[in-house]
Formats: sequence, structure tokens, C-alpha cells
Amino acid sequence: MLERVTLREVWDAARDVKAFRFDKRLEFTAGQFIMTWLPGVGEKPFSLAWRDLIVVKRVGPFTSRLFELAEGDHLWIRGPYGRGFEPRGEKIALIGGGIGIPPLYAFAKQHRRRFERITLLYGARSREELALMDIENYVDEVVITTDDGSAGRKGFPTDVLAERKNEFDQVYACGPEPMLKAVLGVMDHRNVQVSAERYMKCGIGVCGSCNLGKYLVCRDGPVFDGFQLRGLL
Repeated sequence: MLERVTLREVWDAARDVKAFRFDKRLEFTAGQFIMTWLPGVGEKPFSLAWRDLIVVKRVGPFTSRLFELAEGDHLWIRGPYGRGFEPRGEKIALIGGGIGIPPLYAFAKQHRRRFERITLLYGARSREELALMDIENYVDEVVITTDDGSAGRKGFPTDVLAERKNEFDQVYACGPEPMLKAVLGVMDHRNVQVSAERYMKCGIGVCGSCNLGKYLVCRDGPVFDGFQLRGLL
């Protein structure tokens, strides 16, 4: 059921990335998403970055309209939906690319006392596109990579993962599909949880538009264990 919420805060998180904090605090598991509706525009899913927070990259008509909203404006939400991340292991890596940071941010914030060590490996195309928020407050180490070398190490977060994978007993990943495929390859689909993305309409497993092999991303995911995605990503 859609519920109208009011935006309490809106701020720039990176180039073409904005954070939207609303006046409703949701109970959720990191990795779950909400459906967000704007009258006359449509409805889109966004992973929760916190109980009252989404972080959005401008990529099309819906997000462009969302970027026009300011504090005091309204949007409509329903959820949370889907399967989130499950805390496992003691020394973990969070692997993020592009706008894949929100569910990893939520996971680190929810479980920072659960793990012995949390390492974030985060990549973007350039310095201007890094949307770190204040995640350094919830992890033990941050390793940055950029495609152009303008911040951190030039390359991809999966390059670092390939070198250091034996340090981690569980890996959590969210980002562009080529990055997720690389993560699964490095880890041989073991000891890894991946947040997948597919086009969604209903968000509750009815319309079937988000199918990924035998799975529906909205119902069976968006978080999957690596072995579930063998041959699918």
C-alpha cells in the first residue's frame, strides 16, 4: 500500500547522485528495497540506505523528476520488499561499484559490531562520482578505485578483491552487472552474497518482469547467494 511521505532533507552525495531523507522510519534488513511513486511519472525501486533514506543516481525521466524535489515536497513509497543480506563470517569485504553503495552502507551500519573486520572496496569512474556518504564511520578500511585514476587506485574494486580474497571469509557485492560477474568469478560463486538488479513493475512477485532464470529478483532477491547465480550472471 502506497504511503505519502515528506522529504526532510535532500543533498548532493556525488555528481548526479542525491540523497533523500523522508519522515517515515522503516523497519528493514539491509539489501531490501522500496518502491517509490511520483504522480504522473511512474514508480521505481530503490535500495534503502537507512530506515528513512534512499540515495539515487540520475539516469532517466523518473530520477530526473525526483531530482527536482526539495525539502518539504512529497513522494509515495511502499515496502520494504525482498530478501536482504545475511551476516556471516568475521572478516568481510563489501564490494561496491557506482551507485551500489546504499545497501552496503546500510549493512555496515546495521552490523558494524557483529564483525571482527569490515573492508570496503569501492569503485567509480572518477573522483566526482564517489558517493561514500559517511561509511568510513562503520567500516575498518576503505579502498577506493577509479577508472581514470583520479582518486585512490586506478582500476576496479575486483582487481583488489582478486589480490586479497583470502583475507575475507564472506563477500557482499552491489553494483553494475559486469562487476558482479567479476566478483562471482573471483570468488568461484562461494562465500559471496550479491545484490542483483532487474527491471521491476510490481515489486511483489506478481508481474514476472524481473525474472532472472528461475528466480524473481523482487521476491527471491534482490540479494542472492553466489551459488544461486551460477550460469545466470
